[in-house]
Amino acid sequence: MSQSSLPRLGFIGAGRLARCLALGFTQAGYPVTAIASRTLESARRLAGQIDQCAAYDDPQQVVDAADIVFLSVPDDSIGTTANTLRFNCAPGSPDSPDAPASAGRLRALVHCSGASPVELLAPVQSQGASIGGFHPLYLFSGDPADTERIGGCSITIEADGALKEALTALAVALRCHPLSIPPGGRMLYHGAAHYAASFALCSLAECVALWRTLGFAEEDALRALLPMLSGTLQTARDRGLPGALAGPISRGDTGVVRKQLALFEGLGGDHAALYGLMSRRAVALARRRATPPATIDAIADAVEESLARSLNQAPAGTSVK
Repeated sequence: MSQSSLPRLGFIGAGRLARCLALGFTQAGYPVTAIASRTLESARRLAGQIDQCAAYDDPQQVVDAADIVFLSVPDDSIGTTANTLRFNCAPGSPDSPDAPASAGRLRALVHCSGASPVELLAPVQSQGASIGGFHPLYLFSGDPADTERIGGCSITIEADGALKEALTALAVALRCHPLSIPPGGRMLYHGAAHYAASFALCSLAECVALWRTLGFAEEDALRALLPMLSGTLQTARDRGLPGALAGPISRGDTGVVRKQLALFEGLGGDHAALYGLMSRRAVALARRRATPPATIDAIADAVEESLARSLNQAPAGTSVK
């Protein structure tokens, strides 16, 4: 496909996400024609890395210079920004459901939020533009290496028709895996994703806090834990979640599980509640193994007994600092 037949891309917002996507699309051969930011200097820094890309401090100028506009602004600004934009799509454009495939060029506004509904972009849809969501499941560092590291990640797309096809092609151009999400599902999708990102860090922080009571420094704890976490993730890739499960629940060590639950109950705070709730999930994974431990029911009972006690007693916060 020649570059002239590819959609012209623009970005409103020049933060970490925009930098990665804009440079990634450029490397893949897509024309990125315009960048806007609240500060013109931010837009210029990004546009200066892309041939024939203009920098603006007025979002409307991006709309006027691009076919697909990515709205990479904070969630609270998505609706208000969309309300200020004018697409004025010509009659008979491909954004109209009954338009012929050869008519005009696709015009669209796409936000990059994982949580906010696409309906926030409805003001431009009423002008004839297509709307959609394009959310990379990736933690952007802001480093130039993001454009390489994003390869292999998934990008969740919410769109219809020609826009869905265009966004899918853009995800593939970044060497990413496109996922589709139904309307209304973004908040659940985004909230659940925390378990693989921020909440994984919270689990590490809980372990570090507990190990500190034994005299471990945080640096030493992380040096010990991160390779184990990395190995767990690799095993999950190779063998799936049940196959990667390790520890006393996976082995059926009822006595060890009971002693650990009692230990955490004795610490006070919410340590036992957190440990019990995660142990409940581990029991569910153990039941999915090809040969679940023979003692899995006894372990499940021990976990539920501990949870009944700890959830009734645990105050907010933790006792270990």
